[in-house]
Amino acid sequence: MSAPASEFSRVIDLRQISDAPIVLEPTGDERRRLAGRFAISAVDRLRAEVTLVRDGEKVLASGRLVADIVQPCAISGEDFAVHVDEPIALRFVPPGRHAPDEELEITADECDEIEFEGLTIDLGEAVAQSLALAIDPFAEGPEAERARIEHNLAGDPSSGPFAALAALRKKD
Repeated sequence: MSAPASEFSRVIDLRQISDAPIVLEPTGDERRRLAGRFAISAVDRLRAEVTLVRDGEKVLASGRLVADIVQPCAISGEDFAVHVDEPIALRFVPPGRHAPDEELEITADECDEIEFEGLTIDLGEAVAQSLALAIDPFAEGPEAERARIEHNLAGDPSSGPFAALAALRKKD
């Protein structure tokens, strides 16, 4: 069984890497499918400019991701616009650095590694994953406070789990 195709696939042949940055922008249909994948209302704009550099068997990717998305507020559920502007810093590495059952301790440097095989990488999928990581699933829109009050979610700060800690702090 083959893996499902990415909503935003841009396969790059490593033999064609040059000094020129690569600009990636999904089509309207690709943006719609990305929004569905990330469970947000819309991806209105997505643009990534990435420079690739070969480093032995590795490929270093650096650049910037800019997007305008619409997502539901974590409190009210109402849609609101969010602007994303994030650096991209990824390393594409060949597989097989670890045994399948080996217990791993991942360092911060390894968090942005993507394994690849052969002579191609899917830079579009890497950009899509970068966007997914930039989306705050607990983001609150402009109507969050109103929804808290309306649904009695605001709570009384003088009671609750942190009230005792606040009282202790006042004694110091």
